[in-house]
Amino acid sequence: MSVLALALVVLLPAVSGILLCVVGPRARTVAIPVSLTTATVTAALAVVVANTRSAFEIPFVAGAPLGLAIDGLSAFVLPVVAIATLLVLIFAAAEGTESPERFHGLMLIFAAAVAVTVTATTLTTLLFAWEIMGAMSWALIGFQWRDDRRVQAGLVAFTMTRAGDLGLYLAAGAALIGGASLELADLPAASSPWRDIIAAGIIAAALGKAAQLPFSSWLSRAMEGPSSVSALLHSAAMVAMGGYLLLRVAPLLEVTSWASTTVAWIGALTALLLGAVAVAQRDLKQLLAASTAAQLGFVVLAAGVGSIAGGASYLVAHASTKALLFLVAGAWLAALGTKQLFALRGAARRWPLVGVLFSVGLLSLAGIAPLSLWALKDELLAVTLQMSPVLYIVGLAAAALSAIYSGKALVIVWGRADETTEAGYDDEQLGTRRIGRGERIPLIVLATGAALLGILALPPVSEPLKAMLGEEGTATPSVIELAGSAVLALTMLALVAIGLRRRLPQPAWAVNWLGLEKAVHVVVVRPTLVLSGALARFDDGILDRGLHRTARAAVSGSRRLGLFDDAGLDAAVDATARASILAGLRAARADDRGIDGAVAGLARHIRRLGSLARRPQTGKIHQYYAQIAITLAAVFILTLLIR
Repeated sequence: MSVLALALVVLLPAVSGILLCVVGPRARTVAIPVSLTTATVTAALAVVVANTRSAFEIPFVAGAPLGLAIDGLSAFVLPVVAIATLLVLIFAAAEGTESPERFHGLMLIFAAAVAVTVTATTLTTLLFAWEIMGAMSWALIGFQWRDDRRVQAGLVAFTMTRAGDLGLYLAAGAALIGGASLELADLPAASSPWRDIIAAGIIAAALGKAAQLPFSSWLSRAMEGPSSVSALLHSAAMVAMGGYLLLRVAPLLEVTSWASTTVAWIGALTALLLGAVAVAQRDLKQLLAASTAAQLGFVVLAAGVGSIAGGASYLVAHASTKALLFLVAGAWLAALGTKQLFALRGAARRWPLVGVLFSVGLLSLAGIAPLSLWALKDELLAVTLQMSPVLYIVGLAAAALSAIYSGKALVIVWGRADETTEAGYDDEQLGTRRIGRGERIPLIVLATGAALLGILALPPVSEPLKAMLGEEGTATPSVIELAGSAVLALTMLALVAIGLRRRLPQPAWAVNWLGLEKAVHVVVVRPTLVLSGALARFDDGILDRGLHRTARAAVSGSRRLGLFDDAGLDAAVDATARASILAGLRAARADDRGIDGAVAGLARHIRRLGSLARRPQTGKIHQYYAQIAITLAAVFILTLLIR
């Protein structure tokens, strides 16, 4: 039964999503009920299956089956992914979207791919899920396909993450060559140097999905997608799966001499530098996007220092927090027609409940006690301190930046609106000036998670969690560290509140995401264009010229063969035909005059003989007797003559 439940967690959303996409507009009226029912049942099954240790494999190719399993880590993360998906779909249904059958279908397929990623036990399974997840992210970011800008954004995001994804194929090939199976648990047993290649490939794929340096800029372009997509994509789904994969392969990182340190430093530097990018943003969704990369940097740091429980707990709490913030940003965008910070001044005052819920998410992100990310961040930083004090300082500085960009957004949305603020409304779309009750329900649930999930860092919960994840005996934050981080966060918030009145300086060098997209253009796109141009010239100047010459020679040869055919073969065939016709005519005349004449003459003579033979047949008896007598006499005479 548990195996069936695990299979349904994947198959139910996958089949429902495919059917909605295939049936198309004919399923428009039932798309939302089907989507919400599927997501609800899937979330319930995920909670049930998390309490089991079910597993199954499907044969695929020799040594590379498709396998899913529930272990400590997947049991902890899978229900969160399923519940976050349900809440985002409820919000999307309440907000409304064009082509709901296509939107909800793609979201369900995307959720199924994420569920496979969480429970995958082999590289083969992971590759399938990884590819589908990337394809669905491209389709969802560019969901409004009539807008070229959005389609281009989806293509950029897909291309950049795809570059990292190639690492999984490299890892799979190295695993086969290195003597290890494709089971994720067996990868540390691969022989050197193949084990290092496996680690490098998986790290590249994970960093690409998690938007870590140097792949971070695609997250900025992904903000062109619908807010519901951003809420799922950048909280509990694709971006989170990059950090999750590194937590999953932490034993592989530990057995190499370089991988764990490299991953830890990339995570810490991403948290620091992307935190500065978030501080510099003037667009709310861009601020949240940069903060997503920065916050996932803490998860990547946890994977590098071996704090699996700390990283997993932070991943779960961040999912609730960031889904809440993105959904509120989407609600304000729909209501006011803008996501520019200067135009959102006073938005929290206009919708107080939504403003309070948004504040809970921002304060959690800032690390304010006792909200979720406060103690959880200290838990993984305590393990970091044991590994490297310098790395700990970088992480602490990144935590301070979290409070700065969270405080910036908090102060602005609670500020007083004026005529200048209202002039910025409807700059991106026509606002509705309302936020429906149906949109507020998932926000309340997510805010509860953002406020209370910090209990995962408390010893009564954290110790059993560490035991479940095989991480007993790791460091825990001291009271001094917890108090210090809380004071640091409050201090940063106070400085931001004061600084915004004096126009807090913003790092101009970080506004354009550290110039990463431009760097990608210079380092990757431009050389690719130059190379493709050189190849095109080579193709035109050499290959095409050679093919042209070959074609001309072929045409000339075909012409000569044509002339030979006309003058030689066709002439011979015509002469043969004429001779055959002449011979046929002569044979016909010979037949008519000779054979047919002889046959006709013989027939005349036979006919005459027949006439003569009929003459004696008069019917008179005496004549028959006379004929018999004459015949007997002739026979007698003939007999005498022969003797």
